Amino acid sequence: QVQLVESGGGLVQGGGSLRLSCAASGRTFSRTFSDYSMGWFRQAAGKEREFVAAISWSGGNTYYADSVKGRFTITRDNAKNTVYLQMNSLKSEDTAVYYCAAEYRNGNLMSPDRYDYWGQGTQVTVSS
Repeated sequence: QVQLVESGGGLVQGGGSLRLSCAASGRTFSRTFSDYSMGWFRQAAGKEREFVAAISWSGGNTYYADSVKGRFTITRDNAKNTVYLQMNSLKSEDTAVYYCAAEYRNGNLMSPDRYDYWGQGTQVTVSS
């Protein structure tokens, strides 16, 4: 019922910035975009998918992995059905495919296990 499409990935030099977007569409009779908490995850080559950032369905709470805290910022615009990930001071270790995900209302937003919907991913490559 929910479709997610990421955009904004690309190639950037170390220390640079990128802004990822995730546009959502679809609904049920009782659920809309604003009913979902949203998360960003990433998966580097040869690695498991890991948590990056999340924002509660109310927008009042945000969560970040220690590795990105202070550099990345997650926001949402419910009027546009979109969640964003602003990435600053990028490092080579940030290179990965980035996925957005949606989870109905509350849960453990740092775990991918209970997210209901996933986007196709967008590649972020940080060069030296």
